[in-house]
Amino acid sequence: MQTEDIVDLALQQLFPKMIKWRRHLHQYPELSFHERVTSSWIASQLSELGIEVRTGIGGHGIIAVINGDLPGPIIALRADIDALPIQDEKKCEYASKVPNVMHACGHDAHTATMLGIATYYAANRAGLSGERRLLFQPAEEVTPGGAKPMIEDGALDGVDVIYGVHLWTPLDYGLVASKPGPFMAAADEFVIDIIGRGGHGGLPHQAVDAILIGTDLVQSVQSIVSRNVNPLHPAVVTIGSFQAGTTNNVIAERCRLKGTVRSFDEKTRMMIHVRLESLVTHVCQMHGAAFDYQMRIGYPPVVNDEEEAARFFKVGESLFGGSAVVSSEAITVAEDFSYYLEKVPGCFMFVGAGNESSGATYAHHHPKFDIDEKAMQRAARLLIEMAEDYASSKGSKV
Repeated sequence: MQTEDIVDLALQQLFPKMIKWRRHLHQYPELSFHERVTSSWIASQLSELGIEVRTGIGGHGIIAVINGDLPGPIIALRADIDALPIQDEKKCEYASKVPNVMHACGHDAHTATMLGIATYYAANRAGLSGERRLLFQPAEEVTPGGAKPMIEDGALDGVDVIYGVHLWTPLDYGLVASKPGPFMAAADEFVIDIIGRGGHGGLPHQAVDAILIGTDLVQSVQSIVSRNVNPLHPAVVTIGSFQAGTTNNVIAERCRLKGTVRSFDEKTRMMIHVRLESLVTHVCQMHGAAFDYQMRIGYPPVVNDEEEAARFFKVGESLFGGSAVVSSEAITVAEDFSYYLEKVPGCFMFVGAGNESSGATYAHHHPKFDIDEKAMQRAARLLIEMAEDYASSKGSKV
C-alpha cells in the first residue's frame, strides 16, 4: 500500500474521533487567555497517545513533540484553541453549554484536526524523518495574542518550517486556498475621545459640539485611503463605533470614536497611522476641542513564504486535483500566525468548510456559525502532506 493510501485510511478511521473531540470542545468553550480547562483536556488526550507534552507555553499553550526514528527537519504545525464572547444560537446537540461563549470561528475543529494528526504521527514514528512539533496555541482572537508568548517560550526553537490551516466557511467544502506573499492583513485598533464643551441645545454658540466634530472627523478619515494610500496597496480604515450625547436638547461635551486599520505592508500601515493622528489633531484644533488619541498595534500581516506557498499548490493539486486548489485574493482579516512567519518560512492555508446542505452557511463570528466537519479530515491530510513533502525535499539534517 502506498504512503498516501495509508494516510487516507488512517484519517478515515480517525474521523469519528475527530468529530467527537470537536463537539466536546464546542460544548465547553473558553475565552482567550482563559483556556485552562481546554488546555488540560488537550494535554490529557496527547499524554494518552504517549506523546511528549509541554504545557504552560505562553500561558495556556501546549507543545506536543513527536520524534521520528530517522533524522530530518523540525516541522511545526499549529492549531488555535480559544473561543469568542458570543451566545451560541444553534439548535443542535453539541451547542455551547457556556452562556455567552462560543467556538464561532472553528478553533474547536482546528484543535480536533491537530489531535487527529497527533494520533497519526504517534502511530507512525518508524517511518518519520525528524521532529513534528504540534503547537496548540491560546488567545488567537484577542491582541496581543498567544503566538508571541509561545515563541518567547521556545515554540519555534530549532524549527525549520511551519504550516497552519484555517477552516473557512466562505470557501465551499472540497476547496483549499492560499497565496504567496501577503495573504491576511495587519489589524490595528484606535480610540479617539473628543472633548468639547457641553451646553444647551438652543444655545450652540456657547458650546463646542463634540458630535459635530466627530462627524467632521468621520468624513475626513475617509480621505486617507482614497487620497493618501497608493491605489495598488490595499488598505481599509473603518470607524465602527460612534458614541456621544444623552438627550435631544443637550449639546454633547464628549464623543468617542472606535475603529480599525487594515493593511498589508509596513510602509502603508505606518503612513495611515501618521495621517490619522494628524487629522485628529487638526480637526479638533480647528473646532477648539481637546482630544485623546490611542492606537493599539495589532497583528502584522500574514506573509506566506514564496517557496512554501508553491509547495501548497503542488501538494494540493496532487491530493485533491487542480480544480480544488484556489489562488486566493488577499483577505483583510487578521491572524497572529503572522508572528510565526516572521521567524521561520511557512504557509498559512484555508480549507473550505462551507456547505449549504449541512447548514454551514454562516460567517465566522456569527452566533449560528458551524462547519462541515468533513473539512477536518481534509485539513489533516493537507497538513500532513505539506510536512512530509518538506521533509522529503530537504532530506536528513547533517
